[in-house]
Amino acid sequence: MFTLDSRAVKPGDTFVAVKGERVDGHDFIADAKARGAVRIIDGVEELQAAAREYRRELGAKVIAVTGSAGKTTVKEFLKTFLRCYGTEGNFNNHLGLPLTLLNAPRSSRYIVVEMGTNHPGEIAALCDIAEPDIGVIASIGTAHLEFFKTQRGIAEEKGVLFSRTKEFNVVAADCNELETLEKMSAARLFKVDTSSTRGLVCPLPGAHSRSNMMLAWTVAEELGVGLEEAAERLEKFALPGARWRKTKIGEVVYIDDSYNANPDSMKAAIDAFGGKVAVLGDMGELGPRSRELHREVLEYAYAKGLKVVTVGRQFALAELDLISSGEVLLKGSHAMNLSSLIDERKQTK
Repeated sequence: MFTLDSRAVKPGDTFVAVKGERVDGHDFIADAKARGAVRIIDGVEELQAAAREYRRELGAKVIAVTGSAGKTTVKEFLKTFLRCYGTEGNFNNHLGLPLTLLNAPRSSRYIVVEMGTNHPGEIAALCDIAEPDIGVIASIGTAHLEFFKTQRGIAEEKGVLFSRTKEFNVVAADCNELETLEKMSAARLFKVDTSSTRGLVCPLPGAHSRSNMMLAWTVAEELGVGLEEAAERLEKFALPGARWRKTKIGEVVYIDDSYNANPDSMKAAIDAFGGKVAVLGDMGELGPRSRELHREVLEYAYAKGLKVVTVGRQFALAELDLISSGEVLLKGSHAMNLSSLIDERKQTK
């Protein structure tokens, strides 16, 4: 087992010592050895080199999944259909992806890795490590606009995956910036009509969930999984973490889908939700269009008839933008600094 956390080390494990923003893993090498670590990997470069070398030793096909929204769901559907090892949680960056590869069993036939990005060049760096055979792009949306500027910029970053695969790529036929992705695909490209489930029953609500399932199913079918097998395996499907997790307290059912959010996943969740009250929290990394996109989500929720409770400054400003006349009361603790909302509102008028 390879781990960044010395507290998780067990006899025979490998401890990865990395210097982070708050903690330097090198300070815990002695602790890791005391717990039974037999190997120490020193730093990010050594970690990534070890992962690349191990990936080349394995006979497994590597399936890489990226996207503005839905990549974790697609990944979990793939793990279910293929009964294979893959990224745990959101281990999808320059540290998590190599750890995923290094912890893959040598007997693996398939390994599913999730690739996240919020800056140009990150998908290329992850492809250098994983050397993917198959690529899946779940969606092209507006997440991380702060760093990519335009939706095409996002597509060009995600599309690097399609330019680096060896066997085939999969994307929804109605995906945004499809033409950009088609041009970037170096391997066969499956453009999936995700409106048809071909008899599979999606265990999650919403059209976006059915789309994610069908992208994964297209890969699984191409790799030889039969429809009956897929249907049986779906019966045990479950998402990890705070993703559409239901909790009943008294007579109220809370649906926790708060793991992460961007404008596209917000709208998809609203579409899938059958209730009347939604608590919506601010979305990060949207750049200059942040206020506009928060307002767009609010308008979408109101159009669906939802009673909305917002949490965060960006949604508060978006709500004020939607008020065109009358009086508005701002009342709260001094620490909330609600007065500053008036100053920011003035700047847009």
